[in-house]
Amino acid sequence: MQDSFDATTIIFALLAVFVIWKLRSILGTRSGTEKPPSNPFVSRAPERVAAPPRRDDNIVVLPGAPDIPVATREGAPASPDDRWKGFAEPGSKTWTGLDAIAAADPSFAVQPFLDGAKAAYEMIVSAFAAGNRPVLENLLAKDVYDSFSAAIGEREKRGEKVETTFVSIDKAVIDDAELSGRTALITLRYAAQIITATRGQDGAVIEGSADKVIEIKDIWTYSRDVGSRDPNWRLTATRTGS
Repeated sequence: MQDSFDATTIIFALLAVFVIWKLRSILGTRSGTEKPPSNPFVSRAPERVAAPPRRDDNIVVLPGAPDIPVATREGAPASPDDRWKGFAEPGSKTWTGLDAIAAADPSFAVQPFLDGAKAAYEMIVSAFAAGNRPVLENLLAKDVYDSFSAAIGEREKRGEKVETTFVSIDKAVIDDAELSGRTALITLRYAAQIITATRGQDGAVIEGSADKVIEIKDIWTYSRDVGSRDPNWRLTATRTGS
């Protein structure tokens, strides 16, 4: 009886150790040093991947990819005549401004900037609705942050709460760009679909709608000191679009 009991106990102990090891291998462990959410404007280095087969022209082409002109392949240098094509009109003030920004900051790339600006737009609108000052402080210039924070404070005094849900960002296009001294300034026009409602102290909707989708249009300007090691762009001006 004692030998049988001891053998059973050992078997169950071994099974418990195996289950714990398996869970740790699948779920991993938290060390307390996990990275917090990052700024949407910060560029990230691409992951290293094995190089696919090369053709005789030394241009990397994915296996099975159709032939495309060398000038349009990823990694091929953009011609000065079309580097901002699709983002600005050739010869326009915006085109010239993008040229100046890229000359002062060789790391500048317009598509990553637009991707970050769209993410920032949703983050800022949502954070303002939720009264999340830490998020706003990280993304806004000081005077814009002070204005947003004051508006949140007035809303808190009245006991009001805003609920905002993003449905889509339909447009985010460059409206203007310039380099003023060491400061790069890029203005974007946004069009987005959202659901937003303001509730009073009793929970009743006093402005907006809790289920109706509306379109909002904004014109926002972001800036960055191209001489700074800080890669972040910050919102420096806002106005309602038309």
